[in-house]
Amino acid sequence: MMPGTERGLSMKRLSVLIGLLLVGGISLMAAGQQQPQRPPVSLEIQKVKDNLYMITGGGGNSAAFITEKGVVLVDTKNPGMGPGILEKIKSITDKPVRMIINTHTHGDHVGSNSAFTGAIEFVAQENCKTSMEKMPIFQTEESKKFLPSKTYKDKLSVLKGKERIDLYYFGPGHTGGDSLVVFPALKTMHSGDLFSGKVAPIMDTNNGGGGLEYPKTLAKAAAGIRGVETVITGHSPVMNWNDFKEYGEFMQVLVDAVKKAKIGGRTADEAAAELKLPEKFKEYGMGRLKADVAIIYKELN
Repeated sequence: MMPGTERGLSMKRLSVLIGLLLVGGISLMAAGQQQPQRPPVSLEIQKVKDNLYMITGGGGNSAAFITEKGVVLVDTKNPGMGPGILEKIKSITDKPVRMIINTHTHGDHVGSNSAFTGAIEFVAQENCKTSMEKMPIFQTEESKKFLPSKTYKDKLSVLKGKERIDLYYFGPGHTGGDSLVVFPALKTMHSGDLFSGKVAPIMDTNNGGGGLEYPKTLAKAAAGIRGVETVITGHSPVMNWNDFKEYGEFMQVLVDAVKKAKIGGRTADEAAAELKLPEKFKEYGMGRLKADVAIIYKELN
């Protein structure tokens, strides 16, 4: 083969290779552009009672209570949900948000506090504030403005008359600072994640929650709160007061069964695998059971 011919073939091969690389690169770029984008979180709003609404999606259930002077918002969901919450509120009223109540410290309930600026009062149980102060999202001087400025120990009432809101703390459960938020005139309560739904709960021991005290806390709440008929749960559809009381029974039965298993010499894993609860609790979600049993065993040691 003549040197010139060999050189020509080499140039041709190089041209083909470059062409293939270019085509491949363009294909990869196109594929990247065609990757489906993660859909935005959809928030929904529904009326619970006169001037009280529940906003679902994007974290824990929020409640919007429309008062004469503005809106009281219970929980602000995950970070980034502020604009969506405001959009839903604006669909029902032109009044501004004037107060935010955080039921507990978790990011899916306090994560968008910083989206609400202006003359807003932030309210929570004192243990909840202590836990919130440790969260990464509240570490800058600017973000500290969105921590609770008003706290309470056992009970606090805000606003007056038909707009009065009562906040109760009965002890540790989901966390060590769970507020139950009651709207007496509407016979409605927001339970936060102390009652997130009919499921084995998350027991956040890092933030003061636990297992042995959980049913005691629920029992104190059932005995100490009067007149509630409707319950806005932490993560489930709206339920009623009997559902809340039943949840307290569920937690007591669960703790008693775990105690019995430990006394009987079962390991925590064996106790979780063999646990049998009454038929009335058969529809309860038990995805957290193993973790809950382990926590209760540790507390019993």
